[in-house]
Amino acid sequence: MKEINITTKTREEFIDITQKIIEAINEQINSLNIKEGIAVVYVPHTTAGCLINENADPSVKKDIIEFLNSYIPQNKKYHHLEGNADSHIKASLVGNSLFIIISEGKPILGSWQGIFFCEFDGPRNRKIYIQTIKQ
Repeated sequence: MKEINITTKTREEFIDITQKIIEAINEQINSLNIKEGIAVVYVPHTTAGCLINENADPSVKKDIIEFLNSYIPQNKKYHHLEGNADSHIKASLVGNSLFIIISEGKPILGSWQGIFFCEFDGPRNRKIYIQTIKQ
C-alpha cells in the first residue's frame, strides 16, 4: 500500500492528484509485476473525498463546488454542532474511494479525466491510500 500526504490550503478545494496517483499505481504495478488488476484509491477522512472528472477545464471543479454549496450551504441550521455538518454531507455524496482499472500493465483513465482530492473542511493535513490488486 502507498500513502500520499496532502496539505490543503482553503476550506473547500479540489486538488488535482492525478499524477501522484498514477505514479503510486505505477510503482505498485512494477514492483508486483501486475498486468491486469485494479487500484483502489481511499481517503480515510469524514470531511474529504475523491472523484474522477474532467481536468482539462478548471471551471468544472468550480461548478461542482458551487453546486454542492448551493444545495448544502455551510450556514444552514444543522444538528451537528461543530460547524462542519455541510462538509460531512458533501464528503458523503462525493465518496471516499475510487477504483481504477489496470490493463496491459497501465492504469486506465479517459482522455479528459483527472483524479481529484476533494477538501470540504480545510485547511488540513490529509492522507490518501492506494492499494493495487493483481487479477
